[in-house]
Order: sequence, then C-alpha cells, then structure tokens
Amino acid sequence: MSSSSTDNIIERLGPKIVIASGNTHKIEEFQSLLKAPNRFVSQRDLGVREVPETGQTFLENALIKARNAAKETGLPALADDSGLVVAALLGAPGIYSARYAGPNASDQENCQHLLGAMTGKTDRAAFFHATIVFLLHADDPDPVIAQARWHGEILARGQGEKGFGYDPLLYLAKQQKSAAQLTSSQKNRLSHRGKALRLLLTNLSKRFPA
Repeated sequence: MSSSSTDNIIERLGPKIVIASGNTHKIEEFQSLLKAPNRFVSQRDLGVREVPETGQTFLENALIKARNAAKETGLPALADDSGLVVAALLGAPGIYSARYAGPNASDQENCQHLLGAMTGKTDRAAFFHATIVFLLHADDPDPVIAQARWHGEILARGQGEKGFGYDPLLYLAKQQKSAAQLTSSQKNRLSHRGKALRLLLTNLSKRFPA
C-alpha cells in the first residue's frame, strides 16, 4: 500500500490516534511503519497508565489495551499484543513474552530465561506473533483486527544488537541473520508487526472507505 493511500486512510480516522503502549521501541516501530507521526501519540505522553493484561490470548490483551486507552483519552486507539511462540515449549512464552523471566524482567533476562528453557531441545522452530487492533472509540463493537507471524529458529546464543525483545534469538534462514542484525527498513518489511500493520491498513480501508 502506498504512503499516499496510508495517509488517506489515517486522515479518515481523526486528527489524533493514541497508541496504547508505553514501550518506546514498539512506539518507534509504529511511527516508522505508519509514516504519519504527527497523527499518533503515545498513551504515556497523555498520562494513561498501562492496564493489566488479563486476557488469555493476544487478541484479548490487545483489545483490553485499546479499550483502556480510548476510554481514558476519548481518542481512537491502536494497540498490539505480540510475543514469541516456541514449538518445543508448547507455545511459551506466548502472551507472557514481556514478563517471561518475571514481572519486571529486562529483555536480556527474558532472553536468558528462554535459552535456559531451550537447553537440550532439538526442535528450535519459533515465530513472532502480532495482533493489532483499532477502535474508533472505547465501546466500538466492531474492532478492526489484523494478525501476522514471522517464522524462524531459536539460536543457541544471541546475535546482533539492533531491535529489542527476543530479536537477537530469532534466526532467519533466508536472510542468514538474526532479527537483531537487520536494518530497521529490513525489519519493517519482514516482521510480524510490519505485516500485521499493513494488513490492518487494508482492513481499515474496507471499514472506512473513501
């Protein structure tokens, strides 16, 4: 989808849209992907506190976050819930990816916890999953939803210093690099969040036609 088409869709949604996240890295990715930074504002900048993620799925958590941000600000809201799904760990860390090593765990601590859990595992298949939702208002009964995956394998040790979260541990065979070794433009093109956001824009154009 062209940047002009993206601009047209976003213009139809309102002058400001709140991103329901306090994760600086995630907000930067959204701003880069959407190419309309003046229309998006972080919930942190509006004083919205993060809401407990009590859902049992990525979709439930994304909706919880979006409804909270929309309710607190009165603005349309965009939220995502994403994580790493590892086959050998029966889908873990999944929805608990950000707190796999504990409630306030750092990215490095989560990665080390994952590597420990993978000790002795021969099946290294894994994927990043992203669910992104858009709500026109807090009680919007028809959320616009998009989901995507980014497949790879878990490395025995981290590689690369770009990205965030589990990026150093996901090896991409076609690129022969970890997700943390990609440039930002490469990652935006290939990643779960990039694919989900492009799909969301397509879905938004269907719900809010010109």
